[in-house]
Amino acid sequence: MMKICSNPRLLEINARIWIRRFGQDFTLASVPDDQITRWKELGFDMIWLMGVWDNNKDVINEYCFEPELISSYNSALKDWHKDDVIGSPYSIDRYEINPLLGTREDLLSFKKRLNNAGISLILDFVCNHFSAKSSLIWSNKEIFLTADEFIFKNDPYTFYPSPANSKEYLAHGRDPLFPPWKDTAQINFYSREARNYLTSVLIDLTDLCDGVRCDMAMLPLNNIFYNTWIGVLKKYGFEKPEKEFWEEAISQVKIKRDDFIFIAETYWDLEWQLQNLGFDFTYDKRLTDRLAAGAIHSIKEHLQAEKVYQEKSVRFLENHDEDRAIVKLGRERSIAAAVVISTIPGITFYFDGQCEGKKIKLPVQLGREPEEKQDEKIKEFYRNLFRITKADIFRNGTWKLLETSPVADSDLSYENLLAWEWRLGNELRIVVVNYYHSTSRCRLKFNIQSKSDDIVLIDLLNNVTYKRSVKEISEKGLFVELKTFNSHIFSFNETGSDQTVL
Repeated sequence: MMKICSNPRLLEINARIWIRRFGQDFTLASVPDDQITRWKELGFDMIWLMGVWDNNKDVINEYCFEPELISSYNSALKDWHKDDVIGSPYSIDRYEINPLLGTREDLLSFKKRLNNAGISLILDFVCNHFSAKSSLIWSNKEIFLTADEFIFKNDPYTFYPSPANSKEYLAHGRDPLFPPWKDTAQINFYSREARNYLTSVLIDLTDLCDGVRCDMAMLPLNNIFYNTWIGVLKKYGFEKPEKEFWEEAISQVKIKRDDFIFIAETYWDLEWQLQNLGFDFTYDKRLTDRLAAGAIHSIKEHLQAEKVYQEKSVRFLENHDEDRAIVKLGRERSIAAAVVISTIPGITFYFDGQCEGKKIKLPVQLGREPEEKQDEKIKEFYRNLFRITKADIFRNGTWKLLETSPVADSDLSYENLLAWEWRLGNELRIVVVNYYHSTSRCRLKFNIQSKSDDIVLIDLLNNVTYKRSVKEISEKGLFVELKTFNSHIFSFNETGSDQTVL
């Protein structure tokens, strides 16, 4: 059994791209041990191998060369050719490992080596759909959302003739706010057969990995599914299930393995609902968007949420769906944002290439990546940040949001500063981030226990030491001045015995 630590650190890797970096014939079983050692040294607790499952190749020619996709290929990989398009990893045939990565035994071997290093393996669970030409359409057609010819003719973009029987029709998978994903077939969550099948898949996955990242996890919710597919459901007389799919499935999986991790990709303010249905962690896209918008007041409000909600949140700046942080935020602001997500409760989630300053967002349909020059300043920043936040205080300490106050009545720049503390035993960390494009100042009060009149604060992030008065901190507050998008991570040992503890 794998026990996940508090406030874990997760790395997402595009598995089909990543495996090619080792050589043409590499599989998961032949990934060098020193790669796993490096992950451990950096403090990663979970590795999410995105795109492990075999996708259906029959849909590539039909659905993967639409104008919008071709434009994204041109933007990401100037010299791409047809063979580089290997299809979406979210248009899976069934839950069998992609031959590009090896065999089931190779995956199990890789998992064992990760687990031996204290790292959990996370894989995809694509709950909403399978490939539009999945082999399951022939063997398990009862799990899919079907339609008739009338519905198809009235909406041929959303519905399509079944590849197994041209007289039957299926729905493409979709998010109600966007056009359907035409390379997919929609699962019917009002069908008992579909629910049972997906639950059995999840139970099987407990042998292959330590948890799942559930794609678009809000779409199976009863009300959302009904509102998305109301016409078909009414026509065929499907009744609303008594329970939510996730409540049923997660509870059954946890009977077999109670340490199995469920991570929900979710939006629309449904995080709390999914946490209450059993999810261990949910995406915090709202924080991502507020960091991108530079909405400092909204960021502070967001960080006042209940403790249990915060601890179950997944904090991220980028992933395979998002633009690269350095492009979206700019170089300096991406550094400040990384300090924020890395020093608050919950999962801190990084995407492969983020810590090297990669700028290109690669479409998931491509099987080859462009060469990019690494940003040495970004690399050094993340190495330092990982070293600092690997400390036990950031995992098992107590976190508290701090209030900034003005240095002078006329100086409102204190509102631009974000601040919080971590405490564990005699150890204290104070994090202050200037999330604004000009120099900002504040006073910061926090409790301090010291036998001396003065204390020494070590700024771990910038390798600077400050001597400050305990009385001043208690009465006026610590004076802080930070240039645009700069940060402090102060360390203090209240015993005064060792000020260099990291």
